[in-house]
Amino acid sequence: MLIVIGVVLLVLLAAAAWVGIRALLVKQDLEQVVPLTSSLKQAVTEQDQAAVARDSSELSSRASSAASLSGDPIWRAAEVIPFIGPNLTAVREIAQVADDLASKAVAPLARIATEVKAEDFKPQNGAIDVAPLEAARVPVSGAQVALTNAQKSVAAIDTSGTIGQVTSAVDQIEGELDALVPTVTALDNAVQLLPSMLGAEGPKQYLLLIQNPAELRSGGGIPGALALLKTDGGKLTLEQQASSADFPRFQQPILPLPAETQGLYGSIVGEYIQNVTLTPKFSLSGELAQAMWQQRYGTTVDGVISVDPVTLSYLLGATGPVGLVTGDQLTQENAVSLLLSEVYARYPLPAQQDLFFAAAAKAVFDKVSAGDIDPIKLVDALTRAGSERRIMVWNADEQSRDVLAGTTLAGDLPAYSDERTGLGLYFNDGTGAKMDYYLTADTQVGSLVCRQDGKPYQVVQVTVKNNAPADAGTSLPEYVTAGGAYGVSPGSVKTFVSAYGSPGLVNLGVMRDGASVSALSTSDDGYGVTQIPVQLAPGESTTLTFGYLAPRSQSTIGEFQRTPIVNMNETSELSLSCESALW
Repeated sequence: MLIVIGVVLLVLLAAAAWVGIRALLVKQDLEQVVPLTSSLKQAVTEQDQAAVARDSSELSSRASSAASLSGDPIWRAAEVIPFIGPNLTAVREIAQVADDLASKAVAPLARIATEVKAEDFKPQNGAIDVAPLEAARVPVSGAQVALTNAQKSVAAIDTSGTIGQVTSAVDQIEGELDALVPTVTALDNAVQLLPSMLGAEGPKQYLLLIQNPAELRSGGGIPGALALLKTDGGKLTLEQQASSADFPRFQQPILPLPAETQGLYGSIVGEYIQNVTLTPKFSLSGELAQAMWQQRYGTTVDGVISVDPVTLSYLLGATGPVGLVTGDQLTQENAVSLLLSEVYARYPLPAQQDLFFAAAAKAVFDKVSAGDIDPIKLVDALTRAGSERRIMVWNADEQSRDVLAGTTLAGDLPAYSDERTGLGLYFNDGTGAKMDYYLTADTQVGSLVCRQDGKPYQVVQVTVKNNAPADAGTSLPEYVTAGGAYGVSPGSVKTFVSAYGSPGLVNLGVMRDGASVSALSTSDDGYGVTQIPVQLAPGESTTLTFGYLAPRSQSTIGEFQRTPIVNMNETSELSLSCESALW
């Protein structure tokens, strides 16, 4: 009997040593994954193709080794041991995720990075070579699927019984994936959609709306300038330019409006080109703009793309200064102030302003299409503008719309799910002029549990301020202040602020500067809406606090979106207490 016991002990000790040694080796492999990932990112950014190939190979080798070492039967058997087992299980699952990512996501993307240079995407003689985009479709799509699956796998790892080091490793990987998945998803959307939009399958025409956030609309600003873009085999041409003054008021909405949209924003959404973005639903704005352009010029466009002067300023960071026919140098630093403020003091007539806007837009377009641009900075500029909802795209083709669904480019209302709610904050000008250039909005979002049923309160708070000079009523042009034409004192800013809460949220109303106030409470496409007008004199500010009760105890705030105003701040976390008058 003693001999049998001795043999069993020897086997157990051997197994423990086996697992222990392998655990150390797995630890060494996995500890190299994060620095290798960072090094690989830098190599891709710097277009160092040799380094990309080297780091990708090393990463794959390390991840494969970790998965192999932690996947043998002895390791799996040891996972049933109390205390030790949960840690071994979590480490094995981390290693498997790393191996899957290395082979199914990193390797394909690295191959693309070594075969394709950023220079390949620079326009040449007004045309973009769509072949690299088409070649990237399959590997990028595969990488996106692998990353999404990895994100779900890591989220499912049970760390309730793991030590701090293992828990921290899981949290770190989860955070990295949460940051990376949207980026690769956007890349996947781009390579799936761009070849078609660039005319790879035949000529396409797109209506470009340039929204002016100096006169706010929920979608960004008043569409003051428009252009018709044609794409054919990757070649881009600017076919036609127009201004909002070229469009008449349609006697009734150009298309039937949803009853809730008309109730909130009025029939003018479908009657004026300037008002199609009063609604935050860009799918509706795109349809209305397409119909108005067709009615005015007889051309049915394949889609509508929205940008603003802030986007142009980002692009100028990639192109460098652009000379205008007026003798001005349009730069990243002066574009916003020149296009949204100085132009109104320099040119008193709207027709002159329109010509200046058209000249600026054409000059930037010509420089981009000529390929006189830094491709890496171009991607950064477009990514930043897209994340801020300054670029939105509506395609007439349903399949193309499906590709963008759920992204910021689609301009949908905030996404939500069973576990996550969606919140939105939108601004519409009530001054009837260009005073929103001086508006700032400091936004905060927070969540707090105060009820026994565990359902959290979710809050959006915004401090809105009019930063116009004290003498704005007399020092600024009447075209900017409206001169009191709409009942707003010159120099003051009137803004309609609308907070949206996704279906299932209970709308608790709004406080202004700590006191409950009355406001319009309604709905739009199933979202609970609170709308309140705010009028501010120069230097004046006010704080609005919108509250909602989440539908279930585990609800967290998912997407929060807002109107892209001129002066954007990062949304911060709101500190809350259970003594608020909203609950």
